[in-house]
Formats: sequence, structure tokens, C-alpha cells
Amino acid sequence: MIRRTTDLSPGGRAGFDAIIDVRSPSEFAEDHIPGAINLPVLDDAERAEIGTLYVQQSKFLARRIGAAKVARNIAAHLDGALKHRDGSFRPLVHCWRGGQRSGAMVAVMDQIGWPVTVLDGGYMTWRRQVQAALYGEPALSVVLLDGGTGSGKTALLPRLVDRGVQILDLEGFAGHRGSLFGATGRPQPSQKLFESRLFEALERLDPARPVVLEAESSRIGARTIPPALWFAMGRASVIELSAPVEARAAFSARVYADIAADVGALETALGRLPPHHSRETVAGWKALARDGRSAELAAALIADHYDPAYRRMSARRDRPVIGRVEMADVSETELDRAAHAVAALILTSPL
Repeated sequence: MIRRTTDLSPGGRAGFDAIIDVRSPSEFAEDHIPGAINLPVLDDAERAEIGTLYVQQSKFLARRIGAAKVARNIAAHLDGALKHRDGSFRPLVHCWRGGQRSGAMVAVMDQIGWPVTVLDGGYMTWRRQVQAALYGEPALSVVLLDGGTGSGKTALLPRLVDRGVQILDLEGFAGHRGSLFGATGRPQPSQKLFESRLFEALERLDPARPVVLEAESSRIGARTIPPALWFAMGRASVIELSAPVEARAAFSARVYADIAADVGALETALGRLPPHHSRETVAGWKALARDGRSAELAAALIADHYDPAYRRMSARRDRPVIGRVEMADVSETELDRAAHAVAALILTSPL
């Protein structure tokens, strides 16, 4: 018997042994339900071929050839990824909208005898839930970690988790470190996949307790913070971190060592700096990059680019500051001490 559901809550998803997404690999790569596995009934080339046949030649021919390809692909999955699943296997299957592609896989699974469930509305059921949460009314109490570049905000987040504080790692979800030099060397997820990762993390949070985020601009690399969260961040209280420029520069040089090692990429990034920096200044920074003087370059950028921008933005914001944490340096010991102080502020302040 084929079951149907629209329950994609964490508890609902936990009731299945696997969530099987039968869409094409490119559809899956753009976005998918977290934890789903991709067992396409048509790959990207096959899907394009069938679509062309359907439009340009014959609907019947497209269906016949498509059915043959679907049957072969399902057989390959049964002999491959699903080969060792026993009779108790409980899959949840979906395609884009819950139509023919998932129907073909579900029909075969039902004949095998697996207690299979189809997701009504397919992937779009998931996408509607994500949009409702991230584009609707904000329901979070947010505290922002703020501070100059190199003050260790990202490094503090896992330390806060160890101390019982809820966090959201926006840069982790976006696959970007959030600055001009923040590319990780890997492509960022699509906007939709970024939002799915964020939504999954939000599902695990206790809405009655505050959540800590880094202060960010509205875009992290090429990804945009969704409206509900951005609105909550705009109303958030702030905890400020501070450390001497030299210490922040040394920390930044360590964190961005991968960027510093790629002189071409570093020079390209420096070329994207705002035009108010003179050509002579930028040329001097590029010379530091070519000479491998990354700590000096970081110190110059912090003093002449990042800190002035930070002061301008801070002057425009009207956010309550619930505490300031000063660090002598950005060492592991000082970060641990700062995390303890931030956690104490979060757990004792009337937010």
C-alpha cells in the first residue's frame, strides 16, 4: 500500500529510513531536503532529450523512450544503492511536484513490498515550508557578535555551543567567510540550498532562547540573508569583541593563509576594493601580497580599510550593546576566555 504525506517536520522526516529524491542531478544540486539521497530516474541529458522529443516530435514517442530510460535507471538503483535494503526499508520518495517521476519509482517499490511513502507536492512542499519560515514573520530573539575584522567572531561560535549557547553559523551555511577575501575555494551553494541549510538549523533551535549570530552584511559572498532573519538581525542586541590591531592582523593572516598563498587570487581581490583607495595604496598592498608579507598586509587592510568601514557602520546603527569583551590577543586561550564571557552575558542578560 502506497502511503502519502506532507509532514516534513524533523519528527516526520525521522520516521523514514531514507528520503529519496528522484529528480535529475542538477535539480538536486540546486537544492534538496537535507539528508536526502539522489537516485534520479532520468539524468540531466536524458531529461533534456525527452523534453525535446515531447515538444518537437511526438508525445507518444517521448513517453515510450522516457519509460524505457526510467525503467533502466530504476533497475540500476535497485542493483546499486538499494541492493542491500531488506523488506523493512521505509523510503520517502519525491520528485519536483509529486508527479510521474516519483510515481514510477514508488510503483516499483510498492510491488517489491517496501512500505513506501510518496511526498505529496514533491520538493515544492519542502520549498514552501522554507519560504514560509524565512520570508514570513520573524520569530527569533537574536544577539549579534560584532567587532573589527580579525577579532575571532567565527572562531567563537563553536566555543559558545560547548557552553550551552544557541548559534547560527551563517558563513558556514553560505560556504563563504563573508568578506572580500572570504571565498573558500569551493563554489557557494545556491541561494535555495543556503536557505534549506538555514531552515534545517532553525528547526533545531529553541525559540524561547536567544540565538547568537555574527554581525554580517545582508550578503555573504553571493548569498543573501533571507528577509525574516535579516529583520531579526536589525533589531538584535550586540556583544562587541575587541583586540589590538596587531593581534587581529596575525589572526587574520592565519585564517586566510589559503588566500595569501594564491597571490593571483589575492591581487584580484585587492583589485575589487572600493575606488576611494588610491591606486598607489592598492599597489602597495599588492606588493605586500607578492612579497608574502601577509601579516603586514592584514594590518594595513584592517587599519585603512576594515576598521574605518566598521566605525562608519557602527555609527549608523542604533542597537543596544549588552556587553563588551576585550581580548589581549586572539589566541586559543583568549578565545576560550572570551567565549566564557560572552556565554555569561547571553545567559544572564534580560534579552
